[in-house]
Amino acid sequence: MCGIVAYVGDRKAFPILVNGLKRLEYRGYDSSGVALAQNGSIALYKKQGMVKAMEDHALLNDTSGTTGIAHTRWATHGQPSDENAHPHLSNSGNLVLVHNGIIENYQSLKDLLKSEGFVFHSETDTEVLVNFIQYVQDKEQCKLRKAVRLALTQVVGAYAICIYDKDKPEEIVVAKMGSPLVIGLGKDEKFIGSDATPFLEYTKEAIYLEDGEMASIIAGEELDIRLIKTDGTVAPVIHKLQMDLESIEKGGYDYFMMKEIYEQPRAIYDTFRGRLLPEQGMIKMSGMEEYADKFRNADRIIMTACGTSWHSALVAEYLFEEFARIPVEVEYGSEFRYRNPVIRKNDIVIAISQSGETADTLAAIKMAKSAGAMVFGICNVAGSSIARETHAGAYTHAGPEIGVASTKAFTSQVTILTMMALELGKIRGEFSTSEYRALLNELNNIPKKIEKVLEKKELIEQISALYKDATNFLYLGRGVNFPIALEGALKLKEISYIHAEGYPAAEMKHGPIALIDENMPVVVVAPNNGHYEKLVSNVQEVKAREGKVIAIVTEGDKELLDSSDHVIEIPETLEALTPLLTVIPLQLLSYYIAVMRGCDVDRPRNLAKSVTVE
Repeated sequence: MCGIVAYVGDRKAFPILVNGLKRLEYRGYDSSGVALAQNGSIALYKKQGMVKAMEDHALLNDTSGTTGIAHTRWATHGQPSDENAHPHLSNSGNLVLVHNGIIENYQSLKDLLKSEGFVFHSETDTEVLVNFIQYVQDKEQCKLRKAVRLALTQVVGAYAICIYDKDKPEEIVVAKMGSPLVIGLGKDEKFIGSDATPFLEYTKEAIYLEDGEMASIIAGEELDIRLIKTDGTVAPVIHKLQMDLESIEKGGYDYFMMKEIYEQPRAIYDTFRGRLLPEQGMIKMSGMEEYADKFRNADRIIMTACGTSWHSALVAEYLFEEFARIPVEVEYGSEFRYRNPVIRKNDIVIAISQSGETADTLAAIKMAKSAGAMVFGICNVAGSSIARETHAGAYTHAGPEIGVASTKAFTSQVTILTMMALELGKIRGEFSTSEYRALLNELNNIPKKIEKVLEKKELIEQISALYKDATNFLYLGRGVNFPIALEGALKLKEISYIHAEGYPAAEMKHGPIALIDENMPVVVVAPNNGHYEKLVSNVQEVKAREGKVIAIVTEGDKELLDSSDHVIEIPETLEALTPLLTVIPLQLLSYYIAVMRGCDVDRPRNLAKSVTVE
């Protein structure tokens, strides 16, 4: 949550900071702010709402400074307001700080500071932190970098911070624990961001700070990275950024979400490019090859994830058990870490996260590693915390996903997990050669079949117009498409604010059927090769109660065509691969309904793309 941008160099900082914030709005957009070093003082501009509101306010004033820090907020401590927006000043007015994370012991620190005469103007834990750093600096009579280090040794929680002193604006001090922070290296200038997108057009060289590290950043000097606990020096590792500017622009689409829906054929192709080799009858995944014996001899696989990534894990549970005949448990990261789970050394834990920064999933990884399990990570962001924390892993190669509601990241995760299930089945000797090759060939055809589903967009838009004012939706699926029902319901809730629930279709009679009447749209995910006859019966039960049925069916389906109010066809494929097709109409349905309801599709209220706090 929250997005941080900072700049030090010779350019005007304000345009760089504002453009960077706009690229980070997916991380939070309750309020935003900028602090510029100007004429020996701090020019501070903060506003509740989107970045544009703050930008318009700031441009009425002088914004010529060449050092600055900026922030876009997802509220944790204190409601969205101008006062609670970052950056925050210390009582002395000398220090200014932005922060992503949560300071868990902020109240005890605040009580200490109040007893020392400090006054607070916001409800945030961040204002406590900047004043605590001032308190330490005054008490120790030390430079800012040392004051930050000493203060952070007494802080409990997660943070990525940028701070500078108005009397020494050429130096920005940064630190990281649990929340992401990236430093971009330019010629005689440096950039800081919660991810690399704010500075893509300026440099392709970046350093990812690790937990427990801090750095002193001065435009024309070598980066000084230190350990917070010991003040020991750390040799920087420079990464070459692979993403380009075009990939984070809308490209003519009204919303990033629609662009990303249409990018799915390419994203899936990029995900299995170099890995899926149907002509050779093989899958090549270096992370699995390195730990082939671990996978072959594993007693159990535990998958941990949150949100949409959890749904991809549920799909994978069916595939791993079907293809590899190995027990699989799927856990919410947020529950897994707190319930004292049984983890054995012969277990494999697969951690899934789009951002690679999800706090609960990261904590689950650390727990699994401490128990001796091998941890395999799946994420979309090179250099992210999960990529660095796991023993091995695989990138999805979906490219940057800006829309908060995940689309191409989800299908890319399912693609990676499908390849892993197939490869594990081969490693464990569960396939004949012909079965294995047939699955590889059909998986290779999926991107083209998704393109055919996308051709149904006008039909889906027409259906959306009929149900945009509904107050409740029910989504039903069976087998491997039950998680797709959950995912479809989540997408609708996220971006249109319509209440929706996903259920295994057989569970409809155990409660949800009481809700069905002429005002209840029911989306039934019913390809012809997955419990089809049972789903037909479920549709009849809905129609008997005057519910409205939107059915996702295989091309040429006659039975559900006659009994449903609307049908959306997908190309025929193997049952195990149907989730990659059935989810596409549900993404489009949620998108069109949200647009028709006047919702901000890319930035739904109260949500953020990367959940870096608990």
